[in-house]
Amino acid sequence: MRRPWRSRLAAAALAVVAVGGLAACGSGESGPPVLTWYTNPDDGGQATIAQKCTAAANGRYSIAVSVLPRESSEQRQQLVRRLAANDTSIDIMSLDPPYIPEYAQAGFLAPIPPDVAARVTEGTVQSAIDGATWDGKLVTVPFWANTQLLWYKKSAAAAAGIDMSQPVTWDQLIQAAEKANTNIAAQGRRAESLTVWFNALISSAGGAVIAQNSTDPTQIQLGLDSPAGQRAAQVMSDFAKSGREGAAFSTAGEDESVAAFEAGTAGWMVNWPFVWSKAKSGVEGGTLQQSVVDDYGWAIYPRVDADKPAAPPYGGINLGVGAFSRHPDLAYEATECITSTQNQKEYFLTNGNPASRSSVFSDPEVLADFPMAPTIEESLQLAAPRPQTPYYSEVSGSIQREYHPPASVSPATGADATALIQAVLSGRQLL
Repeated sequence: MRRPWRSRLAAAALAVVAVGGLAACGSGESGPPVLTWYTNPDDGGQATIAQKCTAAANGRYSIAVSVLPRESSEQRQQLVRRLAANDTSIDIMSLDPPYIPEYAQAGFLAPIPPDVAARVTEGTVQSAIDGATWDGKLVTVPFWANTQLLWYKKSAAAAAGIDMSQPVTWDQLIQAAEKANTNIAAQGRRAESLTVWFNALISSAGGAVIAQNSTDPTQIQLGLDSPAGQRAAQVMSDFAKSGREGAAFSTAGEDESVAAFEAGTAGWMVNWPFVWSKAKSGVEGGTLQQSVVDDYGWAIYPRVDADKPAAPPYGGINLGVGAFSRHPDLAYEATECITSTQNQKEYFLTNGNPASRSSVFSDPEVLADFPMAPTIEESLQLAAPRPQTPYYSEVSGSIQREYHPPASVSPATGADATALIQAVLSGRQLL
Protein backbone atom coordinates (compact mmCIF):
# COMPACT_ATOMS: atom_id res chain seq x y z
CA MET A 1 0.00 0.00 0.00
CA ARG A 2 1.42 3.38 -1.01
CA ARG A 3 1.94 5.80 1.83
CA PRO A 4 -0.17 8.94 1.30
CA TRP A 5 2.62 11.35 2.25
CA ARG A 6 4.99 9.71 -0.23
CA SER A 7 2.45 9.59 -3.05
CA ARG A 8 1.91 13.35 -2.68
CA LEU A 9 5.55 13.83 -3.64
CA ALA A 10 5.87 11.24 -6.40
CA ALA A 11 5.29 13.64 -9.28
CA ALA A 12 7.73 16.14 -7.83
CA ALA A 13 10.35 13.43 -7.45
CA LEU A 14 10.12 12.56 -11.16
CA ALA A 15 10.68 16.20 -12.02
CA VAL A 16 13.83 16.30 -9.90
CA VAL A 17 15.26 13.12 -11.39
CA ALA A 18 15.00 14.72 -14.83
CA VAL A 19 17.01 17.78 -13.79
CA GLY A 20 20.77 17.39 -14.14
CA GLY A 21 23.13 18.49 -11.43
CA LEU A 22 20.69 18.17 -8.52
CA ALA A 23 21.77 14.73 -7.44
CA ALA A 24 24.92 14.04 -5.51
CA CYS A 25 28.35 14.00 -7.07
CA GLY A 26 29.37 10.73 -8.67
CA SER A 27 30.10 7.64 -6.65
CA GLY A 28 33.82 8.01 -7.27
CA GLU A 29 34.31 10.16 -4.19
CA SER A 30 37.97 10.53 -3.21
CA GLY A 31 39.64 12.19 -0.25
CA PRO A 32 37.84 13.29 2.91
CA PRO A 33 34.05 13.43 2.49
CA VAL A 34 32.43 16.78 1.80
CA LEU A 35 29.19 17.10 3.76
CA THR A 36 26.64 19.44 2.20
CA TRP A 37 24.63 21.51 4.68
CA TYR A 38 21.47 23.05 3.23
CA THR A 39 20.77 26.20 5.25
CA ASN A 40 18.09 28.82 5.49
CA PRO A 41 19.34 32.34 4.63
CA ASP A 42 20.90 34.23 7.55
CA ASP A 43 23.61 36.84 8.09
CA GLY A 44 26.39 34.36 7.34
CA GLY A 45 26.39 32.70 10.74
CA GLN A 46 25.82 29.16 9.52
CA ALA A 47 28.60 29.47 6.91
CA THR A 48 30.96 30.64 9.65
CA ILE A 49 30.01 27.68 11.85
CA ALA A 50 30.58 25.34 8.89
CA GLN A 51 34.13 26.69 8.55
CA LYS A 52 34.81 26.24 12.26
CA CYS A 53 33.49 22.68 12.30
CA THR A 54 35.48 21.85 9.18
CA ALA A 55 38.62 22.98 11.00
CA ALA A 56 37.62 21.03 14.11
CA ALA A 57 37.23 17.85 12.03
CA ASN A 58 41.01 17.80 11.42
CA GLY A 59 40.69 16.63 7.84
CA ARG A 60 38.22 13.80 8.40
CA TYR A 61 35.48 15.75 6.60
CA SER A 62 34.59 19.24 5.48
CA ILE A 63 31.26 21.05 5.38
CA ALA A 64 30.00 22.91 2.32
CA VAL A 65 27.00 25.23 2.69
CA SER A 66 24.20 25.47 0.14
CA VAL A 67 21.66 28.23 0.82
CA LEU A 68 17.96 27.52 0.36
CA PRO A 69 15.26 30.04 -0.68
CA ARG A 70 14.19 32.67 1.83
CA GLU A 71 10.60 31.50 2.41
CA SER A 72 10.28 28.38 4.59
CA SER A 73 7.56 26.98 2.32
CA GLU A 74 9.94 27.20 -0.64
CA GLN A 75 12.71 25.59 1.42
CA ARG A 76 10.36 22.71 2.16
CA GLN A 77 9.35 22.37 -1.47
CA GLN A 78 12.93 22.17 -2.71
CA LEU A 79 14.05 19.69 -0.05
CA VAL A 80 11.12 17.29 -0.22
CA ARG A 81 11.35 17.08 -3.99
CA ARG A 82 14.99 16.14 -3.83
CA LEU A 83 14.56 13.77 -0.91
CA ALA A 84 11.68 12.05 -2.68
CA ALA A 85 14.19 11.39 -5.47
CA ASN A 86 16.60 9.78 -2.93
CA ASP A 87 19.14 12.59 -3.39
CA THR A 88 22.38 11.53 -1.70
CA SER A 89 23.85 15.05 -1.74
CA ILE A 90 21.69 16.13 1.19
CA ASP A 91 23.73 15.45 4.31
CA ILE A 92 22.49 18.09 6.77
CA MET A 93 19.41 20.31 6.56
CA SER A 94 18.33 23.37 8.52
CA LEU A 95 14.63 22.65 8.99
CA ASP A 96 11.70 24.80 10.06
CA PRO A 97 10.09 22.85 12.95
CA PRO A 98 6.49 22.68 11.61
CA TYR A 99 7.60 20.61 8.64
CA ILE A 100 9.69 18.09 10.59
CA PRO A 101 6.87 15.50 11.03
CA GLU A 102 6.42 15.39 7.25
CA TYR A 103 10.12 14.66 6.69
CA ALA A 104 10.16 12.06 9.47
CA GLN A 105 6.98 10.26 8.45
CA ALA A 106 8.12 10.07 4.83
CA GLY A 107 11.39 8.41 5.85
CA PHE A 108 13.52 11.37 4.76
CA LEU A 109 15.55 11.61 8.00
CA ALA A 110 18.33 9.29 9.10
CA PRO A 111 17.69 7.89 12.61
CA ILE A 112 19.51 9.71 15.40
CA PRO A 113 21.89 7.41 17.31
CA PRO A 114 20.78 7.17 20.97
CA ASP A 115 24.05 8.54 22.32
CA VAL A 116 23.82 11.56 20.01
CA ALA A 117 20.19 12.15 21.05
CA ALA A 118 21.20 12.14 24.71
CA ARG A 119 23.99 14.65 24.18
CA VAL A 120 22.13 17.13 21.96
CA THR A 121 19.14 17.33 24.32
CA GLU A 122 21.12 17.81 27.52
CA GLY A 123 20.42 21.28 28.87
CA THR A 124 18.09 22.08 25.94
CA VAL A 125 14.86 24.02 26.48
CA GLN A 126 11.77 21.79 26.41
CA SER A 127 10.01 23.50 23.49
CA ALA A 128 13.05 22.86 21.27
CA ILE A 129 13.02 19.20 22.24
CA ASP A 130 9.28 18.99 21.59
CA GLY A 131 9.70 20.67 18.20
CA ALA A 132 12.45 18.21 17.25
CA THR A 133 10.32 15.18 18.13
CA TRP A 134 7.82 13.16 16.12
CA ASP A 135 5.88 10.08 17.15
CA GLY A 136 7.64 9.98 20.51
CA LYS A 137 11.16 10.01 19.05
CA LEU A 138 13.77 12.71 18.61
CA VAL A 139 14.17 12.95 14.83
CA THR A 140 16.19 16.17 14.47
CA VAL A 141 18.88 18.00 16.43
CA PRO A 142 17.84 21.25 18.17
CA PHE A 143 19.95 24.15 16.89
CA TRP A 144 18.49 27.56 17.65
CA ALA A 145 15.14 28.26 19.22
CA ASN A 146 12.81 31.21 18.81
CA THR A 147 9.82 32.56 20.66
CA GLN A 148 7.68 35.67 20.73
CA LEU A 149 7.82 38.16 23.58
CA LEU A 150 5.42 40.89 24.63
CA TRP A 151 7.33 44.08 23.86
CA TYR A 152 6.14 47.34 25.41
CA LYS A 153 7.03 50.98 25.77
CA LYS A 154 7.79 51.79 29.38
CA SER A 155 6.14 55.18 28.88
CA ALA A 156 2.92 53.55 27.64
CA ALA A 157 2.83 51.13 30.57
CA ALA A 158 3.33 54.04 32.98
CA ALA A 159 0.56 56.04 31.33
CA ALA A 160 -1.79 53.07 31.62
CA GLY A 161 -0.79 52.30 35.19
CA ILE A 162 -0.17 48.62 34.41
CA ASP A 163 2.53 46.55 36.12
CA MET A 164 4.36 44.72 33.34
CA SER A 165 6.40 42.68 35.81
CA GLN A 166 3.27 40.59 36.38
CA PRO A 167 1.49 38.35 33.84
CA VAL A 168 -1.07 40.19 31.73
CA THR A 169 -3.97 38.98 29.59
CA TRP A 170 -5.04 40.13 26.15
CA ASP A 171 -8.08 41.78 27.74
CA GLN A 172 -5.87 43.69 30.16
CA LEU A 173 -3.63 44.82 27.33
CA ILE A 174 -6.58 46.22 25.39
CA GLN A 175 -7.72 48.13 28.47
CA ALA A 176 -4.19 49.44 29.04
CA ALA A 177 -3.88 50.56 25.41
CA GLU A 178 -7.15 52.45 25.74
CA LYS A 179 -5.91 54.25 28.86
CA ALA A 180 -2.62 55.14 27.20
CA ASN A 181 -4.34 56.03 23.91
CA THR A 182 -2.07 53.78 21.88
CA ASN A 183 -2.27 50.56 19.85
CA ILE A 184 -1.08 46.96 20.14
CA ALA A 185 0.92 45.65 17.19
CA ALA A 186 0.19 42.05 16.17
CA GLN A 187 0.26 40.01 12.98
CA GLY A 188 -3.18 39.75 11.40
CA ARG A 189 -2.40 39.15 7.75
CA ARG A 190 -3.31 35.95 5.93
CA ALA A 191 0.02 34.21 6.29
CA GLU A 192 1.89 31.76 8.50
CA SER A 193 2.04 34.43 11.20
CA LEU A 194 -1.74 34.13 11.60
CA THR A 195 -1.41 30.40 12.34
CA VAL A 196 1.38 31.24 14.80
CA TRP A 197 -0.92 33.65 16.62
CA PHE A 198 -3.95 31.37 16.68
CA ASN A 199 -1.90 28.39 17.83
CA ALA A 200 -0.53 30.45 20.73
CA LEU A 201 -4.07 31.49 21.69
CA ILE A 202 -5.59 28.00 21.64
CA SER A 203 -2.54 26.53 23.43
CA SER A 204 -2.71 29.27 26.06
CA ALA A 205 -6.37 28.44 26.56
CA GLY A 206 -5.41 24.85 27.37
CA GLY A 207 -6.28 23.29 24.03
CA ALA A 208 -4.62 22.30 20.76
CA VAL A 209 -5.33 22.60 17.06
CA ILE A 210 -4.95 18.82 16.77
CA ALA A 211 -6.69 17.03 19.62
CA GLN A 212 -5.71 13.52 18.51
CA ASN A 213 -2.99 12.86 15.98
CA SER A 214 -2.76 10.16 13.34
CA THR A 215 -0.66 9.38 10.30
CA ASP A 216 -3.95 8.64 8.54
CA PRO A 217 -5.24 12.09 7.54
CA THR A 218 -8.86 10.97 7.78
CA GLN A 219 -8.38 9.98 11.44
CA ILE A 220 -6.95 13.26 12.71
CA GLN A 221 -9.23 14.82 15.32
CA LEU A 222 -9.21 18.59 15.59
CA GLY A 223 -9.70 20.81 18.63
CA LEU A 224 -10.77 24.00 16.86
CA ASP A 225 -14.40 23.75 17.95
CA SER A 226 -13.54 22.85 21.55
CA PRO A 227 -14.02 25.24 24.50
CA ALA A 228 -10.36 26.23 24.19
CA GLY A 229 -10.80 26.79 20.45
CA GLN A 230 -13.87 28.94 21.07
CA ARG A 231 -12.01 30.96 23.70
CA ALA A 232 -9.08 31.53 21.31
CA ALA A 233 -11.47 32.67 18.60
CA GLN A 234 -13.14 35.06 21.03
CA VAL A 235 -9.82 36.65 22.00
CA MET A 236 -8.85 36.99 18.34
CA SER A 237 -12.18 38.61 17.45
CA ASP A 238 -12.21 40.88 20.51
CA PHE A 239 -8.74 42.15 19.72
CA ALA A 240 -9.49 42.70 16.03
CA LYS A 241 -12.57 44.76 16.94
CA SER A 242 -11.05 46.58 19.90
CA GLY A 243 -10.02 49.71 18.06
CA ARG A 244 -6.50 49.19 19.42
CA GLU A 245 -5.28 46.82 16.71
CA GLY A 246 -4.06 49.51 14.31
CA ALA A 247 -5.44 50.60 10.96
CA ALA A 248 -3.59 48.01 8.83
CA PHE A 249 -3.85 45.08 11.23
CA SER A 250 -5.41 42.60 8.76
CA THR A 251 -2.41 43.02 6.41
CA ALA A 252 0.31 43.39 9.04
CA GLY A 253 3.20 40.98 9.45
CA GLU A 254 6.21 41.03 11.74
CA ASP A 255 8.00 43.88 9.93
CA GLU A 256 4.90 46.09 9.86
CA SER A 257 4.44 45.51 13.58
CA VAL A 258 8.01 46.63 14.27
CA ALA A 259 7.51 49.75 12.16
CA ALA A 260 4.44 50.72 14.21
CA PHE A 261 6.29 50.05 17.46
CA GLU A 262 9.34 52.05 16.44
CA ALA A 263 7.21 54.92 15.15
CA GLY A 264 5.35 55.13 18.45
CA THR A 265 1.86 54.36 17.14
CA ALA A 266 1.92 51.08 19.09
CA GLY A 267 2.77 50.95 22.80
CA TRP A 268 2.70 47.14 22.93
CA MET A 269 3.67 44.46 20.43
CA VAL A 270 3.92 40.67 20.18
CA ASN A 271 6.93 39.71 18.08
CA TRP A 272 10.16 37.71 17.83
CA PRO A 273 13.51 38.77 19.38
CA PHE A 274 14.80 40.16 16.07
CA VAL A 275 13.06 43.33 17.26
CA TRP A 276 16.04 44.08 19.50
CA SER A 277 18.73 43.54 16.86
CA LYS A 278 16.76 45.68 14.42
CA ALA A 279 16.46 48.49 16.97
CA LYS A 280 20.19 48.44 17.72
CA SER A 281 20.98 48.50 13.99
CA GLY A 282 18.63 51.45 13.60
CA VAL A 283 20.50 53.39 16.26
CA GLU A 284 23.87 52.54 14.71
CA GLY A 285 22.60 53.55 11.26
CA GLY A 286 21.07 56.78 12.48
CA THR A 287 17.47 55.87 11.62
CA LEU A 288 16.31 55.41 15.21
CA GLN A 289 16.96 57.52 18.29
CA GLN A 290 18.58 55.85 21.29
CA SER A 291 15.84 57.37 23.46
CA VAL A 292 13.28 55.26 21.59
CA VAL A 293 15.18 52.05 22.33
CA ASP A 294 15.73 53.09 25.95
CA ASP A 295 11.93 53.07 26.28
CA TYR A 296 11.70 49.38 25.25
CA GLY A 297 10.51 46.81 27.78
CA TRP A 298 9.79 43.10 27.41
CA ALA A 299 7.69 40.49 29.14
CA ILE A 300 6.21 37.02 28.66
CA TYR A 301 3.57 36.65 25.94
CA PRO A 302 0.02 37.65 26.99
CA ARG A 303 -2.21 35.09 28.66
CA VAL A 304 -5.67 34.23 27.36
CA ASP A 305 -7.06 33.70 30.87
CA ALA A 306 -5.52 35.05 34.05
CA ASP A 307 -5.38 31.63 35.73
CA LYS A 308 -3.60 29.82 32.85
CA PRO A 309 0.07 30.36 31.89
CA ALA A 310 0.73 31.64 28.39
CA ALA A 311 1.95 29.22 25.73
CA PRO A 312 4.04 31.54 23.54
CA PRO A 313 4.87 30.78 19.91
CA TYR A 314 7.86 28.56 19.24
CA GLY A 315 10.08 28.69 16.18
CA GLY A 316 13.71 28.38 15.22
CA ILE A 317 15.71 25.83 13.25
CA ASN A 318 16.57 22.17 13.86
CA LEU A 319 19.11 20.08 11.98
CA GLY A 320 18.07 16.96 10.09
CA VAL A 321 20.40 14.41 8.52
CA GLY A 322 19.26 13.17 5.13
CA ALA A 323 18.19 9.54 5.00
CA PHE A 324 20.14 9.02 1.76
CA SER A 325 23.38 10.66 2.88
CA ARG A 326 26.45 8.51 2.22
CA HIS A 327 27.93 9.63 5.53
CA PRO A 328 25.18 9.82 8.18
CA ASP A 329 27.64 9.04 10.99
CA LEU A 330 29.87 11.95 10.06
CA ALA A 331 26.83 14.15 9.44
CA TYR A 332 25.59 13.55 12.98
CA GLU A 333 29.08 14.20 14.32
CA ALA A 334 28.98 17.50 12.43
CA THR A 335 25.59 18.43 13.90
CA GLU A 336 27.04 18.06 17.39
CA CYS A 337 29.78 20.49 16.48
CA ILE A 338 27.35 22.91 14.83
CA THR A 339 25.06 22.93 17.86
CA SER A 340 27.75 23.13 20.52
CA THR A 341 27.09 25.59 23.32
CA GLN A 342 29.88 27.87 22.07
CA ASN A 343 28.55 27.93 18.52
CA GLN A 344 25.01 28.58 19.73
CA LYS A 345 26.28 31.48 21.82
CA GLU A 346 28.25 33.03 18.94
CA TYR A 347 25.32 32.54 16.56
CA PHE A 348 23.07 34.37 19.02
CA LEU A 349 25.55 37.23 19.34
CA THR A 350 26.32 37.60 15.63
CA ASN A 351 22.99 36.74 14.01
CA GLY A 352 20.52 37.47 16.81
CA ASN A 353 19.04 33.97 16.79
CA PRO A 354 18.45 32.65 20.34
CA ALA A 355 20.04 29.41 21.47
CA SER A 356 18.27 26.17 22.35
CA ARG A 357 20.69 25.52 25.25
CA SER A 358 19.62 27.10 28.54
CA SER A 359 23.15 27.94 29.67
CA VAL A 360 23.64 30.40 26.82
CA PHE A 361 21.00 32.76 28.21
CA SER A 362 22.96 33.43 31.41
CA ASP A 363 26.28 33.99 29.66
CA PRO A 364 27.65 37.47 30.56
CA GLU A 365 28.44 38.37 26.93
CA VAL A 366 24.95 37.38 25.84
CA LEU A 367 23.35 39.35 28.67
CA ALA A 368 25.38 42.41 27.74
CA ASP A 369 24.02 42.38 24.18
CA PHE A 370 20.60 40.87 24.90
CA PRO A 371 19.38 41.94 28.36
CA MET A 372 16.07 40.21 27.68
CA ALA A 373 17.81 36.81 27.32
CA PRO A 374 16.38 35.42 30.61
CA THR A 375 12.87 36.35 29.45
CA ILE A 376 13.50 34.60 26.14
CA GLU A 377 14.60 31.45 27.99
CA GLU A 378 11.54 31.57 30.25
CA SER A 379 9.32 31.99 27.20
CA LEU A 380 10.98 29.04 25.46
CA GLN A 381 10.30 26.84 28.49
CA LEU A 382 6.59 27.75 28.19
CA ALA A 383 6.34 27.80 24.39
CA ALA A 384 4.15 25.42 22.39
CA PRO A 385 5.09 24.09 18.92
CA ARG A 386 2.65 24.56 16.09
CA PRO A 387 0.46 21.56 15.12
CA GLN A 388 2.73 18.56 14.61
CA THR A 389 1.48 16.59 11.65
CA PRO A 390 2.79 15.37 8.29
CA TYR A 391 -0.02 17.48 6.80
CA TYR A 392 1.01 20.77 8.35
CA SER A 393 0.76 22.76 5.11
CA GLU A 394 -2.87 21.76 4.70
CA VAL A 395 -3.75 22.49 8.32
CA SER A 396 -2.02 25.86 8.41
CA GLY A 397 -3.40 26.92 5.03
CA SER A 398 -6.93 26.12 6.17
CA ILE A 399 -6.52 28.09 9.40
CA GLN A 400 -5.24 31.08 7.46
CA ARG A 401 -8.25 30.90 5.17
CA GLU A 402 -10.95 30.56 7.82
CA TYR A 403 -9.54 32.87 10.52
CA HIS A 404 -8.86 35.77 8.18
CA PRO A 405 -9.67 38.55 8.52
CA PRO A 406 -9.58 38.21 12.32
CA ALA A 407 -12.47 40.66 12.70
CA SER A 408 -14.72 38.16 10.90
CA VAL A 409 -14.00 35.34 13.36
CA SER A 410 -17.14 34.14 15.12
CA PRO A 411 -18.31 31.20 17.26
CA ALA A 412 -18.91 29.32 13.99
CA THR A 413 -15.34 29.70 12.72
CA GLY A 414 -14.01 26.68 14.62
CA ALA A 415 -16.60 24.38 13.07
CA ASP A 416 -16.05 25.91 9.62
CA ALA A 417 -12.29 25.48 9.85
CA THR A 418 -12.71 21.90 11.07
CA ALA A 419 -14.93 21.06 8.11
CA LEU A 420 -12.46 22.63 5.67
CA ILE A 421 -9.43 20.81 7.08
CA GLN A 422 -11.27 17.49 7.07
CA ALA A 423 -12.35 18.05 3.46
CA VAL A 424 -8.83 18.96 2.39
CA LEU A 425 -7.23 16.01 4.21
CA SER A 426 -9.71 13.57 2.72
CA GLY A 427 -9.11 14.90 -0.79
CA ARG A 428 -12.63 16.25 -1.22
CA GLN A 429 -11.51 19.87 -1.47
CA LEU A 430 -8.47 21.92 -2.48
CA LEU A 431 -7.20 25.02 -0.73
